[in-house]
Amino acid sequence: MLVDIGICYDFYMRIISWNVNGLRANVKKGGFDWFINESPDIYCIQETKAHPDQLDDGVRNPAGYFSYFDHSKGRKGYSGVAVYSKVKPDKVEYGLGVPEYDQEGRLLALFFKDFVLLNNYFPNGGGGPERLSFKLRYYEEFLKYINKLKNQGSEIIFCGDINTAHTEIDLARPRENINNTGFLPIERGWLDKVVIAGYTDVFRHLHQGEVGKYTWWDMKTFARDRNVGWRIDYFFVTEGILKMVTKAKILDEIMGSDHCPIEIFIG
Repeated sequence: MLVDIGICYDFYMRIISWNVNGLRANVKKGGFDWFINESPDIYCIQETKAHPDQLDDGVRNPAGYFSYFDHSKGRKGYSGVAVYSKVKPDKVEYGLGVPEYDQEGRLLALFFKDFVLLNNYFPNGGGGPERLSFKLRYYEEFLKYINKLKNQGSEIIFCGDINTAHTEIDLARPRENINNTGFLPIERGWLDKVVIAGYTDVFRHLHQGEVGKYTWWDMKTFARDRNVGWRIDYFFVTEGILKMVTKAKILDEIMGSDHCPIEIFIG
């Protein structure tokens, strides 16, 4: 497990990320009990769709964890992220520091001694040209944010629902979706820029060429039953962290959302 020596890690960590598609609904479906039973060192969730005051105390402050929430400031029941950590970070930042992008509760940055962890719920580009433009601008602002941290010497772990499948191997039907948001060349091109900037997609690094591994399915069409899915949830890390990553998994057997959890092991 994670060893706390003045927040200097004897690096063995298990980190889980999951778009829960509504934290309160996920709790009712047993997702929060699953998290408590799994007991990861850090648990990052996206699309909480809740203000912290709407959560039961056991969900807001589970025993053994420090908890942090960023929620939508306007539209209720929308977006939102949370992080539960067994070790208290040195500091926490909420959002990118740009009001245009920080109203929807999409980013938590936890600063530990040896790395910065960023939990993100990136915008979906659906709903017309304005939302696609917002998504792309958010992408660029986020990359500027993490590059600044990296250039200052920080090791980076960022995870969450990126809402884009990077390559053809990352979705079941690439040809049919080439003109759909989530697989547009301009969206995928941003992920190319992320890789060029020095961040590695951990799952693909450890599972090169593996097909049929997805993290999201359209529930309206029962796509999960047929595994017609998309891999749009990721862990990206900088080189110093990558050297210590031992495993990366997609937990596609876990139900409770239209996404499934993903996890990495470090140490």
